[in-house]
Amino acid sequence: MSDTVTTAVRSADGTDIAYELHGDGPGVILIDGAMCFRDSGPMRPLCTQLDEDFTVLLYDRRGRGRSGDTEPYSVDRELEDLDALLDALLDSTGTTCGAPALVGISSGGALALRAAARFGTRIRAVAVYEPPFMPEPLATDAREYSAALANALADGDRDAAVELFLRRVGMPGHALAGIRQSPAWSGMTAIAPTLAHDDAVLGDSRVPSELVASISVPVLALAGDAGPDLMQHGAREVAECARGGEFDVLEGQGHDADAGVLAARLREFLRP
Repeated sequence: MSDTVTTAVRSADGTDIAYELHGDGPGVILIDGAMCFRDSGPMRPLCTQLDEDFTVLLYDRRGRGRSGDTEPYSVDRELEDLDALLDALLDSTGTTCGAPALVGISSGGALALRAAARFGTRIRAVAVYEPPFMPEPLATDAREYSAALANALADGDRDAAVELFLRRVGMPGHALAGIRQSPAWSGMTAIAPTLAHDDAVLGDSRVPSELVASISVPVLALAGDAGPDLMQHGAREVAECARGGEFDVLEGQGHDADAGVLAARLREFLRP
C-alpha cells in the first residue's frame, strides 16, 4: 500500500471525519464494526487486498481514531458522515467509475445496510460480513446488554462498558483478565463510548427486515463456517430479506476472517 495520506470531510453537524484513499478503479467504502478503526481492526489489511482493483476509502467512524465526535449521537449522524464520504469518493473517482459500493464487517454491516437503504442508487452494491443480528429467542439478552451498557457509560465506567462488550461477544473470563492487563486495554477504553453507537445501529438486534427489503441494489451477505452457527444467522436472514440478496459461507473462517479470503469473494461480487 502506498504512503498513507489522511484527510477529512466535514459532516453535516460540523464533525470532521478522517479518511484516506488507496488504489484506482470503482469506489468501495469500508465500514468498521465495534471497537475498530483504521489502525485497529480488519479494514486496513482488507484495503491492502482490494486496492489493486478498486479505489478504497478507509475511514474512522465518528468518535474513533482521528475523527471527531459531536453530541448527542444518533444513527442519522453516521449516515450523514457516509453521505459526505460518498461525495469525497465520487470527487476522486469521477463519473466514469460509477457509484461506489459499501462493505461492512460485524456491526459495520448493520450500518452499511442502513446506508444502502438511505442512499438508493447513489451506491451500486452492499456487502456485509457476519452482521451480529440475533434470532428472536435472544432478543432479551440483547436488551439486557443495551441497558447495562447504557448504565455503565452514564456512570463514566469505561472499563465496565468494555468488559460488557467483550463478554457479550464471547470472550472467556481468563482471556478478559489477560487483556485488562495488556497495553491494548487503554486503547479500548478510550473509545468505549462508541459501543453505544454500534448498539444504536443494531437497534433491537433483530434483522431489520423491512429496511433490508427496501434496498434497491445487490446485497451480498457473508459468514464463516469456523465460528458458532449463530454467527451465520444474521447474514443468512439479510440475504433472504433483500430483493437482490445472496448468501455465501467462507470456508475455514471465523468472525476475524482472513483478509485475503474475504477480499477474494468481495472482488467477485464488486467487480463491475
